Parts: sequence; C-alpha cells; structure tokens
Amino acid sequence: MSDSSSATTDLRHRVSQRFSLALLWMLGKLPPRIAFAIGEAVGRLLDHFPTQRRRVAKRNLELCFPELGQAQRDHIIRVNLRYTGRAVAETALAWFGGARVDRIPCKVHGLEHLEAAQSDGSPVVLLSGHFLCIELAARLIGPRIRMAAIYKPMRKKPLMDQAMLRSRSRTLADALPRTELRKIVRTLKEGTPVWYAGDQDYGIRNSEFVPFMGVPTPTTTGLMRLSRMSGARVVPLFFNVNADGSGYEVSLAPAMSGFPTGNDRTDAQWMNAVIERGIRAHPEQYLWLHRRFKHPPPGERPAYANALQKPHNRHGEIQ
Repeated sequence: MSDSSSATTDLRHRVSQRFSLALLWMLGKLPPRIAFAIGEAVGRLLDHFPTQRRRVAKRNLELCFPELGQAQRDHIIRVNLRYTGRAVAETALAWFGGARVDRIPCKVHGLEHLEAAQSDGSPVVLLSGHFLCIELAARLIGPRIRMAAIYKPMRKKPLMDQAMLRSRSRTLADALPRTELRKIVRTLKEGTPVWYAGDQDYGIRNSEFVPFMGVPTPTTTGLMRLSRMSGARVVPLFFNVNADGSGYEVSLAPAMSGFPTGNDRTDAQWMNAVIERGIRAHPEQYLWLHRRFKHPPPGERPAYANALQKPHNRHGEIQ
C-alpha cells in the first residue's frame, strides 16, 4: 500500500471514529430511559436485516442450544439484538453520561464471597464473560468493588480506545492490556481484584480444546497462569439487566475452591462450566454475535462456513 493510500485509509478511520464518538456522546447526554429506548429500537431494526453478525449469532445458538426448537432460538436472537442495541446506549451512558448515571439502580448479590476470598490477604481474580451490559454494570459497581480489568486494546480504533480508557479510569482501579502479564500479576499481589473474561477465542496457542456450551473449542489457559503466578483465588462474577429493564444486577459466587488443579485441561473445562452457568441464566443477554468457535478441532469443518457467506435470494442473486 502506498503512503498516500495509507494516509487516506487512516483519515477515513479517524473520521469514522469521531463520527461514532459524536453519536455516542449525544446518546449519552439523554436521560437513561430515553437512551435505552432508542438503543432497543435500533436493536429491533437489526432483526430485519440478514447481516453476517446475525447469521453468526444464529449459528452460535444452533451449536450451543441444539435441544431448543428453531422458534425458541429465533426468539432468543430477537431479544438478544434488542439487548445489543441497548448495550450501545449503555456504553454511551457509561462513557459520557456524567454523575447522573450513577443513580441507575444496581443490586450486588454475594459480596460476602469476595470478602471471604480476600479475608486472609489472598489476591482475587473475578472470572466473568462477555455479557452485553458489562460496560455500564462495571461502572455502576465501581464504588462497591474497586477492581481493575483486563482488556484487549482497540489498536485499529485508537480514538475509541482512548474514550473507553478515560471512562474506565473514573471507576476502575486500572485497565490492564491482556499482554502485560507482569503488570496484571503485580496488581493482583497489591490486593486489587482483577476482572478477567475467559470466554473468547484467542486461537490455539496457550489454549486447550475443551467443550464450551457443549462445543469443543480453544479455551485460553490464561486464568490458570494468572492464578498460579499470583496465588489468586477465583471468584465468579456475572452481570445482567433486570427483566423489566429498570436496573442491573451483579452476582458473585463462592470462590472456586482448589482452582487451579494443575491440569490445564481440567481447569479449562471447570472455567467454561462456571461461565456457562452465567450464560444459561440469561442466554438472551450474552454476546452471541462473537465468533466463539473460529478454530474447530483438527479435521472438522469450520463452524461458520455458511454463516459467513452472503445469502442468496430465490433468483440466485446475492442479497
């Protein structure tokens, strides 16, 4: 790529990011009830478009809930897209909503489990997954659980990354790039709980092929390494929106006693089972648009081979 083409592409990306941030800023300045309504309305519209992400979500549900009928899975997708639209509004409010956002109701259940895990001075990793309301829920619990969070920097979207970090710095103790292992371990040993999501496909390196929602897939062993290096206990942490949309709930469970066992395969299965419990409690609020099963076991067909193809209409034309 020539220098001029690269500069043009970079300018286009920056303009796109600034436009997106402007929209988020405007949405974040609205009363939460109105912002949520707009986000959910956009989510409902998404259900009418056969986008690649929607096809990925459909495929994920086929793989993870084979016991459900197609009508039941379609219902989950419809509700999930509504929550996906709402998540955009939640992000806008978390980043740009100001102090009034902190008045949104948020109940925390099981705080005693975190306190018990820390009672002897042990570091704590808060094990979670990518639930749609995570950005706003994490802000709302900031005053009660002063934690750091591991994240993947948005290197291709630096302006969005900066906005996210500015927001998180107000309520989190720190935001830790997932590649900075020493800093993460140091933060744990200093007594700050660290949020960690182990539910995405980072490839086969440093992973074990174990079932996730019944589907064999690469599962990161990062949690096991963190726990061994820091001596941290692992406390499950989950977020969800109330059924009526009036507020949020955060649930902590007892620490995973005996974790890690020293067997990465066993521990990866254990971690997945814990995350699955959170997903099954509120399946419509999970990030199904993510390609969790990108890397199939050797010799198996890619999970998204059909989902990534553009659909054809009845005349054979690409839609």
